[in-house]
Amino acid sequence: MKDSSAVIREINDYRAALDAFGLIADEMSLVEQELARQLSSQIQVVDYLGEYIRSAGGKRVRPALLLLASYAVGGMASGDNVIRLAAVMEMLHTATLVHDDIIDGADIRRNRPSVNAKFGNQTAVLMGDWLYMSAFETALTERSLRILDILTRLTRMMTEGELLQLTTIGNVDITENQYFDILRRKTAYLFSACCEVGAILAGASEEYIGTLTDYGLNLGIAFQLADDLLDFTSEDRILGKAAGADLIEGKLTLPLILLRNADPDAADQLEIVMIDRSYDGVSRKKLFNALERTGSLEAARQRAYQYAEAARKNLEVLPDSEYRDALGYLPAFVIERNR
Repeated sequence: MKDSSAVIREINDYRAALDAFGLIADEMSLVEQELARQLSSQIQVVDYLGEYIRSAGGKRVRPALLLLASYAVGGMASGDNVIRLAAVMEMLHTATLVHDDIIDGADIRRNRPSVNAKFGNQTAVLMGDWLYMSAFETALTERSLRILDILTRLTRMMTEGELLQLTTIGNVDITENQYFDILRRKTAYLFSACCEVGAILAGASEEYIGTLTDYGLNLGIAFQLADDLLDFTSEDRILGKAAGADLIEGKLTLPLILLRNADPDAADQLEIVMIDRSYDGVSRKKLFNALERTGSLEAARQRAYQYAEAARKNLEVLPDSEYRDALGYLPAFVIERNR
C-alpha cells in the first residue's frame, strides 16, 4: 500500500506532468500540423477520413514521449525529422486503434462514432492500412535503416499481440504471463519505440538509448494497467468509449485475472458476461464490488505503481534537465489520469 506522502507525491507529479507538456507546446503544435499534412490526400474519400480521424484528437502521449526523450539527451526536438517521426508514431498508434475497433466491434472512440461504426468495416480496414503505409512512407524520408528496423519490428509485434489476444478471447483461464505478453506487444513496445527513436534522432549514446528504451517499456506497461483499471472504475462519458467493454469483448485484464484467482466463484460470473456479451446476467456493479472486496483493484493499481516507479528509476542515469524531470513526471500522469 502507498503511504500518504507517496500519494501526495503522485498528485504533485501529476500536476507537474500537465505543466511539463507546456515545455513542448510549440513542438506539439508542429506535430499536429504534420499530422494534418500526412493525413491529407488528393483522394477525396481518404482526405475526408483522415480529417475525421485527426479531428477526434487524443492525448498525443506517444509523440510527446519522442520529443521529450530527444530533448532529454540533448537533441533538437524542433528539428523537421523529429517532428515527422513524432507524427509517424501517432499515425501507427491511430492505425492500431482503427483496426482494433473493427476486431472488437467497438462503436465509440473518443466520444464519437468509431471509423468502422460510421463508415463500415471495409472502409475502416482500408483506412487503417493506409495509415500504416503512409507512416512508413514518411519514415523512409529519414533514410535510417535502424529506425526502419525498429518500426518494422514494432509493427510486427503489435500485429502479433492482436493475434495472440484473439486466441484468448472468451478464455477465463488466461494467465498473467499471457496477459503481460499481449500487453507489451499491443501497447508497451510502442511507448518504448517512441523513446528509442527520440534518443537515436538526438545522436545519444547507446547507454542513453537503452535507458530510454527501458523507460518507455515500463511506462507503457503502467499506462495499459491504468487503462484496464479505468475500464471498470470510470464512465463512458469520461473514457470516451464504452466502460466495462473489455469483459464484454471477452478479454480478461489484470484486475479480473486477480479477481478470478482470489474468488473461485468469480470465474463463472466472468464467463456469463463474456457469453452474454452484456452485464444483464451479472451486473457490472456486482463485479466492481467483488473487485474491491477481494482487493483485486488495489493489487492491480499497486502493480501499475511498481512499473511507474521502475520507469522513474530508469531515468536516473540521464543528465539533469527540465526534460528529464518532465519524463519523470509522466508515470504519475499515466496512472492518475481519468481517461
